[in-house]
Amino acid sequence: MVRYFTFLLFFLGCVSKVLVVQSPCGTKEQEPATPEGAAGCGCDRLKRAAAVEEDGTLSIDPAVKYSTEANERTSKTPGEERTQSQMVLISGGEFLMGTDNPGIPPDGEGPQRLVTVDSFYMDIQEVTNQQFQSFISATGYVTEAEKFGDSFVFEGILSEAVKNQIDQAVAAAPWWLPVKGATWKHPEGPDSNITERLDHPVVHLSWTDAVAYCSWANKRLPTEAEWEYACRGGLKDRLYPWGNKLNPKGQHYANLWQGDFPTHNSAEDGFIKTSPVMSFPANQFGLYDMVGNAWEWTSDWWTVHHTTEQQHNPVGPPSGTDKVKKGGSYMCHKSYCYRYRCAARSQNTPDSSASNLGFRCVSQMNR
Repeated sequence: MVRYFTFLLFFLGCVSKVLVVQSPCGTKEQEPATPEGAAGCGCDRLKRAAAVEEDGTLSIDPAVKYSTEANERTSKTPGEERTQSQMVLISGGEFLMGTDNPGIPPDGEGPQRLVTVDSFYMDIQEVTNQQFQSFISATGYVTEAEKFGDSFVFEGILSEAVKNQIDQAVAAAPWWLPVKGATWKHPEGPDSNITERLDHPVVHLSWTDAVAYCSWANKRLPTEAEWEYACRGGLKDRLYPWGNKLNPKGQHYANLWQGDFPTHNSAEDGFIKTSPVMSFPANQFGLYDMVGNAWEWTSDWWTVHHTTEQQHNPVGPPSGTDKVKKGGSYMCHKSYCYRYRCAARSQNTPDSSASNLGFRCVSQMNR
């Protein structure tokens, strides 16, 4: 099988606009958008070319097999009740999706529009290594990173031994390195493991991998509208799941980057890379890590064009090349990747995987 990467990076345009939002006490609070000249962290452009067999045919491994198995089950398998995430009911309603004051205009964060979603259940946490390990044990599923033989890892968390074996980085984002043997169970390459990280979000999973897990668990990925509605936790016109201030009363509410990206992470929040799920306060819906820690896949195809008309349960365009991801990750910093806001969004091809990319599931029933 011929495997290769398409490295396509672009710098975001200069942004000098000032966000003006209503603070919880009713006064206006100004949150500067991404500073002039700032660029994205590059994780939205970590793309693979299609995997092609030697005979020239496209290699496809759909998640239908796992969906079928899940639909045929009449009851949970032994131990499944313990390993799957607790879910909470997200009561449906109207909310303002997106923003008219985008932090990163090219990402299609606006315009703000009225959206209605029906009730659904959502995992209170990102899917963990332990939970994904149960899925692998039950199905024998092989992730796309394992099939390709490598995945993207942030340079700052790699050992010197691994870095010394790499002679190619991503253009314009040299902190992203394709690491051979980097997978969900070896997050920083062959010399790493998840033994002490079973309660951390599983990463290095493609959109296809996430769909396979959700299907096996009789769940699905959230739509972008469902995800953003859940992220906002019932708050109107707020930047973050908890309000407008990043660190209310000096407290950290998410696993983000502190310091100078990409050279120094001061880890003021206690973590250099992923953190155990539920390490930070939940929002008003009881959901943890809706921003920071790991990016989360949604079911929607990517577009930057949105209608201003009111919508009911929007599902995004019918087709596309990239899927929407939400929430940002432990690599996000306002000076470089201001995407840890509920309205923020980014994209990757469905077969992309990286050391900061995970997911959580939703369902119409409490599984």
